[in-house]
Amino acid sequence: MKEILHKYFGYKAFRPNQQEIIEAVLAGRDVFAIMPTGGGKSLCYQIPSLMLPGITLVISPLISLMKDQVDAARENGISAAFLNSTSTVEDRRDLISKMRQNELNLLYISPERFNLDGFRNFLKGFHVALIAVDEAHCISEWGHDFRPDYLSLSEIVDVFPKTPIAAFTATATLKVQKDIAARLRLRSPLMVRASFNRPNLSYTVIPKGDYKKQILDILKHRPDLPGIIYRTSRKDVDFTAKLLKEKGIKALPYHAGLPDAKRKKHQEAFNHDKVQVIVATIAFGMGIDKSNVRFVMHVDMPKNMEGYYQETGRAGRDGEPAECILLYRQSDIYKIHYFIRQMSGEEQKRAYDNLNRVMRFAESIECRRKNLLEYFNETYPDERCDNCDRCLPDIMEQREAIYEEVYEAIPKKSVEKKQTKSVINEELFQALRTLRRDIADSIGMPPYIVFSDRTLQEMAKKKPKTASQLLSVTGVGEHKLRKYGKDFLDVIARFI
Repeated sequence: MKEILHKYFGYKAFRPNQQEIIEAVLAGRDVFAIMPTGGGKSLCYQIPSLMLPGITLVISPLISLMKDQVDAARENGISAAFLNSTSTVEDRRDLISKMRQNELNLLYISPERFNLDGFRNFLKGFHVALIAVDEAHCISEWGHDFRPDYLSLSEIVDVFPKTPIAAFTATATLKVQKDIAARLRLRSPLMVRASFNRPNLSYTVIPKGDYKKQILDILKHRPDLPGIIYRTSRKDVDFTAKLLKEKGIKALPYHAGLPDAKRKKHQEAFNHDKVQVIVATIAFGMGIDKSNVRFVMHVDMPKNMEGYYQETGRAGRDGEPAECILLYRQSDIYKIHYFIRQMSGEEQKRAYDNLNRVMRFAESIECRRKNLLEYFNETYPDERCDNCDRCLPDIMEQREAIYEEVYEAIPKKSVEKKQTKSVINEELFQALRTLRRDIADSIGMPPYIVFSDRTLQEMAKKKPKTASQLLSVTGVGEHKLRKYGKDFLDVIARFI
């Protein structure tokens, strides 16, 4: 397992819970794992796909997410494909050929595809070694993102009785966790409930005033940093994106009212670092797999804590520091009350409970992290996290000072005086980012799929001179070393 981890993914050690999950899957056992965004869920089924004979089937709800995950797997040297409405006749022909020749490790499909009798019968002609259900919370009516199409997944055990099922989600209360396991009919599963704590994320709640000015002020201190801004309505999304563009900020809207082709184009522009900010509705799942999102801003009140946790979780997937900013005012609550009053019975009660819990988070005087984890039945071990505005009231100013230093706003003379190692490394880091962008453009993929920011930062720090030294950098596997190693070593050599 560790050889495969390093060879294909460039990591020297597993993250918490990964090895335990992989060992259970290899032993043929069902698994239900709640792991936070950025916790490495995909490795838990990608590594078994390289070790088990047959195909690993991954059920995922979003076409855009499938494409990103398949692209990333292929870049690591794993044979992967997806089958959905965007697949051409040639794609399907190539897919079937690879399956018949036992050349495919991973196949991504939607729950709707699994529900087709013809497709199930087709799959029965092959050995399905593992079925991984991603975003498993979508099967629970108690969850924040219930999707009726997921209910058909309860039939997995009937169609493939001998195939282990591994279900993954980034967020679930104990009630939702129990519901997911029951609906998927998991058989004595290994239950893994990882910590919901994301230490690299800071949490800040700002009293909402002139929100247009507040957004622009926040972005002014975060030059070129990729971020997501969430708004409640499509109208607000379009207005905010237009406002930012008028002020010279590269931003695009993203919501369900846009044509599919335009939505796809906007998401790809964001993924490829062509725009700094994507403005989106909180109700519409984006399937963002971009690893270097440095901030997530909620301009409007989130409707529930699960949704807030999922959305903020799209920041800092690479493990580097990132910010979660909420603009909050009580008058926004009345707008949500209007929509809740249109509901009835249990649905209305649940909506009020969810809203009250978000209010508690926003108005609490205690540590934000402690408050957030408490919702998921987890106790933070310390009284303060020192990474939220309740523990460090000037946390945003501290972050902004770091951004100003990194993005060389320091007067030129003071830089010449310091000539610190970190300043020199930053120049190399930017040169490596430029090379990564050029490579990504040439192959038509997002830059983070080539290498993450964290990997480039380690290159800039270690300055490897040989292929073997470059292979010791986190995130550099053998496949990427062969494809890109010489180009990155050349840039480092020129810098030295």
